Amino acid sequence: MRRRPMLESDLINDLQTRGMRLVDPRVGHESRRGGAGPSDHKAVTLGRTTVMVPVHTAPAFQSPYVVEAPDAAGRARVTRDGAAVATVKFPPRPRFYDLTTADGIPYNQIAVLHARNVLATTVLQTCIRYESRKKACQFCAIGQSLAAGRTLAHKTPEQLAEVAKAAVELDGVEHMVMTTGTPKGPDRGAAVLADSARAVKAAVDLPIQAQCEPPQDDAWFVRMKTAGIDALGMHLEAVTPEVRARVMPGKASVPVDKYLASFEAAVAVFGRGQVSTYILAGLGDSKEAILATGEQLCAIGVYPFVVPFVPISGTPLESHPAPTADFMAAILRPLGAMIVAAGMRSSDIKAGCGRCGACSALSTYEALGKRP
Repeated sequence: MRRRPMLESDLINDLQTRGMRLVDPRVGHESRRGGAGPSDHKAVTLGRTTVMVPVHTAPAFQSPYVVEAPDAAGRARVTRDGAAVATVKFPPRPRFYDLTTADGIPYNQIAVLHARNVLATTVLQTCIRYESRKKACQFCAIGQSLAAGRTLAHKTPEQLAEVAKAAVELDGVEHMVMTTGTPKGPDRGAAVLADSARAVKAAVDLPIQAQCEPPQDDAWFVRMKTAGIDALGMHLEAVTPEVRARVMPGKASVPVDKYLASFEAAVAVFGRGQVSTYILAGLGDSKEAILATGEQLCAIGVYPFVVPFVPISGTPLESHPAPTADFMAAILRPLGAMIVAAGMRSSDIKAGCGRCGACSALSTYEALGKRP
């Protein structure tokens, strides 16, 4: 019996929950392993959409999707149960990866290319939450790439500016994501992000999203905006108190109410749709809880970027199952319509994960508008 062709949104959703197997292991050389995320993924372009698909996770090793060896142009056929379902293209290795700083540090230890046109860096590769197993986010792999020697503990503003300029000039990067582990102190990383953004903006005209926990003082939002940060991410990850306490015991000490208050203050500075939050579906929150939170966030003007949870090797949740494609579709389809109805779209975000959209099929469900 012939398999009915899937909508692009549903195919992307299925690939991101099930992962894919690579026939040619050399194709996975530039995939993301460990680090702050997205981890254990590979960027592929499907049609005109570039997405991150798990390739180094337990579900991916059992995936029904197999990607054949690419041709000379980087195109490869994707099959499921032996039948062709799509053709994908692998982005070429970024040219800036071949450069090093004056003191010999490879550029890709300072920042990396995510998806097709977004530069990403974790400014501080250490985190107060990660220092204790009892407090660490159970899904986080921020320390893995540092332990493996693939990155630096602290990228200086000068290093980030140098790499950002090269990435724009050599690879056409269009926006940048700066995330950080949470340091000690009430600014929760806002200060180091502001210093980094100021240096990058002095070197190159590049839209920047910064990501950190909500600072204690809302005055940091104005300081970050003044430093050149265009969009802000403050990530809930999970939405119900019981799930947050179980999977992120340290970060759960910052209650959801604090996030909501900070979201309102940040939207007043950055504007509707320019503040976002990551929500990892599949950690235990129900569909109803995620959609209720999404509705609340849309009303505030915060873009709810819901992505499927991906179990990362070497973390306490490495054996936790990924969510099903049906579960994700039941969230993303109404959420996409909700976002559009609120006057926000991923394409309107100036920089960051929501604009990139590669870690979720959400933007493709947005494109479906209000259709059932």
